[in-house]
Amino acid sequence: MTDMQTRRPGTRARLGALLARLALAVGLISGAAALLAGPGYRLDWLSLGAGLKTMGGAAAAAVVGLIVAVAALVLLLRSGARRARPLAVVAIVLNALVAGPPLFMYGRLQTLPHIHDVSTDTVDPPAFVVALEARKGAPNPVTYLPQTAAEQRRGYPDIVPLKLDVAPPEAFARAERAARAMGWHILSVSPGDLRIEATDTTLLFGFKDDIVIRVRPQPTGSVVDVRSESRVGGSDFGANAHRIRAFLSKMNGA
Repeated sequence: MTDMQTRRPGTRARLGALLARLALAVGLISGAAALLAGPGYRLDWLSLGAGLKTMGGAAAAAVVGLIVAVAALVLLLRSGARRARPLAVVAIVLNALVAGPPLFMYGRLQTLPHIHDVSTDTVDPPAFVVALEARKGAPNPVTYLPQTAAEQRRGYPDIVPLKLDVAPPEAFARAERAARAMGWHILSVSPGDLRIEATDTTLLFGFKDDIVIRVRPQPTGSVVDVRSESRVGGSDFGANAHRIRAFLSKMNGA
């Protein structure tokens, strides 16, 4: 075996170990940035735009880190070096975990309606009353626009009123139980108006989304309508539709 042949595995091993450490550092830094973006916005350290850019930058860096980590593992495998392989594997997993959720959400954004207001009744949506005070200064108005209805019908055809074969008071009681089971902050429970208003707060960025539930009598029982609207953001990434589906599912089981 020549000197050149003996040096190549050692060079690959050293380069692989170096790249593994570099990829791990990228994963740790980008992971910290992604985790701090939401709290930074909630504590007013970052604007919404800066927080979202931080998340996007962290995801982009993690993609690069993932590529570097894979290259490191390939070099380590080809060199026969074993010591740094776990480091490369950890770097792959860490960078994938950091890059995965933002990339998934970006992919969803390409297919979901670009709306932030969803209602089971797109013709006469439930109106916010008590929540109006909390929404003062919010960028998103409470007017449910015709183009929003059209987008919703195309993107979420399953979001429709819930018809129950029970009297309105019983339907209202079930709606209140379901709303409390959702863990929402209840703003108002009005049995006289058969209306409930609440607010839900997202986990990472702490976005406030307002919900209004309306019960109306119908000849064979009651109909329950729900509306969920984000205070900020042009697109809700499907959060409001998901929330309404979860609520209606609890209503059916209440």
